[in-house]
Amino acid sequence: MGTSNIVPEQEKPLSIIEKGWKTFHPTQYQGFWIHLEFFPGLLACREHFEGCKDDIILNTTPKSGTTWLKALTFTILNRARHDFYNHPLLTTNPHALVPSFDLDLYADDKIPDLTNLPSPRLFCSHFPYKLLPTSIIESNCRIILLCRNPKDTFVSMWYFLNNFLPEDEPPVPMEEAFELFHGGNSIFGPFWEHFLGYWKASLERPERVLFMKYEELKEDPTFHLRRLAEFLGCPFSIEEESEGLVGKIREVL
Repeated sequence: MGTSNIVPEQEKPLSIIEKGWKTFHPTQYQGFWIHLEFFPGLLACREHFEGCKDDIILNTTPKSGTTWLKALTFTILNRARHDFYNHPLLTTNPHALVPSFDLDLYADDKIPDLTNLPSPRLFCSHFPYKLLPTSIIESNCRIILLCRNPKDTFVSMWYFLNNFLPEDEPPVPMEEAFELFHGGNSIFGPFWEHFLGYWKASLERPERVLFMKYEELKEDPTFHLRRLAEFLGCPFSIEEESEGLVGKIREVL
C-alpha cells in the first residue's frame, strides 16, 4: 500500500525549476534539489522507515563512489561467510546486494517490509543528512559518508546523465551544466551543503558517523579499509592480517 498523494504542507516542495540537466528536473525541498521522480520515495522513506541500532547506512552523492563503497562494506561485513572464489560480487552487482532507499526500496511510493532482514541491515542512500529519516538518527545506527572532490563528481555526473538522453537530443553544454552545479543545482545538492551536514555530524558523533574521502581511500586503501572495519565493529583480526586479507580485499575491489 503506497503513501497518500496528498503531501502535508510542511513537506511540500518550495519551488520547481523548469530547466535542469535535461534528464534531471528538480524540485527544491528543505534547501536541497530533489529529482521529481525521487520525491515520493523520499517522503515514503522518511515516514515509514524504522531504523535499528545495528543498521548501517551508506551515503554518497551520485557519482561519488557509491558502487565502490557498497562493495567494500558488503565484503568486510560478510568476510566470514564468503571466500573470494565463490563471492556474491562475482555474479551480483553491488547495487543488488546493498539496496538504496531512493532508487530501490521506496521508489515509486513503495513501502517494503524490512523487518525480516538479517542483522546488521545494510542500506544506502543519496539523502543529505538533514533529510535522513528521523528513526535513523534516533536509532543510533552507524552512518558512513563517502565524499568525492566536486570537479570529478561534476564531470562524472555530466557524462552519466548524457547517457539517458534520446539519440537526437544534444547534451547540456558542459559550461551550462557547470553553472547549474556551481549554483547548487545537482541531484540531492547543493554539493557542499550535502557533505557539510555529514561532516558536522561526524564531529559531534564520531563513533556513529564516519566521514570518508574518495581520494584518500584510493591513495591509501589499506589504512582506510582497516578504519572502515573498525567503525563497523568488526576489525580485522591478527590472523586475518597475517593472511593478507586486507590486501586481498584491496586488490579485488
